[in-house]
Amino acid sequence: MIKAKAVRAPRSRARNAEVSARSRQERKPLLLINISQLLTLRGSPGPRRGPQLAELAIIKDGAVLCAGGKIVAVGTTREALRDGWVKRKRGGLQEIDCKNQVVLPGFVDSHTHPAFISPRLVDFEKRIAGATYEQIAEAGGGIRSSIQDVRKASRERLSGQVLWALDQMAGQGTTTVEAKSGYGLDRQAEMKSLQAIRSAARRWPGTVVPTLLGAHIVPPEYAGRSPEYVSSVCTEMIPEAARKKLARFVDVFCDRGAFSAADTERIFAAAGEHGLGVRAHVGQLSRTSLGPLLRFGPASFDHLDHVDDDDMRLLAASDTVATLVPGANYFLGVQKYPPARAFIDAGIAVALATDFNPGSSPTSSMPFVVSLACTHMKMSPAEALVAATFNGACALQLAERKGSIEPGKDADLAIFDVADYREIAYWFGASRCRSTVLGGQVRGDA
Repeated sequence: MIKAKAVRAPRSRARNAEVSARSRQERKPLLLINISQLLTLRGSPGPRRGPQLAELAIIKDGAVLCAGGKIVAVGTTREALRDGWVKRKRGGLQEIDCKNQVVLPGFVDSHTHPAFISPRLVDFEKRIAGATYEQIAEAGGGIRSSIQDVRKASRERLSGQVLWALDQMAGQGTTTVEAKSGYGLDRQAEMKSLQAIRSAARRWPGTVVPTLLGAHIVPPEYAGRSPEYVSSVCTEMIPEAARKKLARFVDVFCDRGAFSAADTERIFAAAGEHGLGVRAHVGQLSRTSLGPLLRFGPASFDHLDHVDDDDMRLLAASDTVATLVPGANYFLGVQKYPPARAFIDAGIAVALATDFNPGSSPTSSMPFVVSLACTHMKMSPAEALVAATFNGACALQLAERKGSIEPGKDADLAIFDVADYREIAYWFGASRCRSTVLGGQVRGDA
């Protein structure tokens, strides 16, 4: 087998907010063998662009050895079974036969909103009857309708909801999740939401990257006083989230009806002063010029339904990942999807995420998003899988540990009961995920 590299991920203040339960328990070394198609995604260390986005680096009849929550060796089954260490230790290994199955890196869902209490069924019915996203919001629905539930809920109840969502995601091959607050929209409720995310993450064997989304919308009590609310985000929420290490990133919904580009710059500046990374919802409902925001080095811009040639040129020249969330377009009944093909052809690094939330994308399924990317945005299955794994890791600044199957990286894998990787996108609406390996811990039918 390919021998392990001496890889040790550096620890830094920026990673302190990331939570993982995996290191808290010892597990047997894990050996996957007879893998029909092992999608290693070995390649360049930075975000994959253009033709690189379709490079899967497949090993046929593959094998993967994991120990201590890390990938130790990768190669063919023949190499694995001839390896002296494997021969000596095989009786003590947890072994999974993956004949006629596909193994790929665990999905990295880099945009989710799991800290809510109830589904928004009234909004759902109104939308079916013809109401627009903005009409629903003006009538008191949308994000505002989730605020009171979150503010009233106990941290324990909110944490239970987050954990339920994480488990749903893991069942479909997701091993790393970015989890946002954003439904409390005052200091106390936003910190409670982040604490609930941390509590759930400690009970889940995958990796959770928490994000403060205090700037989701202006809450009702600040109606007509948007600058005051932005001040609250900058001077109360961000400092506390940073001080208590509750967030890795700060996000802003920069769009019509939410926050302006000037608001976003102000919030980004405050995040930077407190050592937090930044990202933004942008271009979902209307275009915002990306140039002024790119100077803050955002990890990702998400949605991007409305962009122009200047925006694409600037994105292509940056390390900011364009995270596309076609589940929202599907659920909202929007005919226009983000121009993924134009992005890829322009050299922009594209990722995919679920945008899991109660109002516009209530799906925990990355395989469904991969399928949508193929059928509605004309990405190839290979491009969609790289966007949903390695480039998702880049969007969370975790590519040194996530998104490909290489020695030294975290033992995060998804095993699919399909003979060809293209079937993951082909079979939509049903999960073909047999098992998920989260930091070396197997969930599902092993």
